[in-house]
Amino acid sequence: QVQLVESGGGLVQPGGSLRLSCAASGIILSINAMGWYRQAPGKERELVATITSSGSTNHVESVKGRFTISRDNAKRTVYLQMNSLKPEDTAVYYCNANIRRVLGSSSNYWGQGTQVTVSS
Repeated sequence: QVQLVESGGGLVQPGGSLRLSCAASGIILSINAMGWYRQAPGKERELVATITSSGSTNHVESVKGRFTISRDNAKRTVYLQMNSLKPEDTAVYYCNANIRRVLGSSSNYWGQGTQVTVSS
């Protein structure tokens, strides 16, 4: 049984910052790529950033220079540092992890989502 538990969302003023965390727990052999997605009301879930098991990152163009994804393998945790937040960043943010529980098989798992609201 694998769970991803998110924290760190909330209400922030434009230009402010938030740091999201997502910790994996359960019987896990290894964690491959991890990522953050977001979904605004009435819109499709979109990719925000990804990070490989070795630390290589990618960020969607709209957040480059403002958001930074990172991970702590010892803590089985992925982070999203969000700076210079804009109203358009308002969404429910979901973490995702590709997790191997046994040799030869891996699956994607999703966090429960955390609300980020950027408003004055």
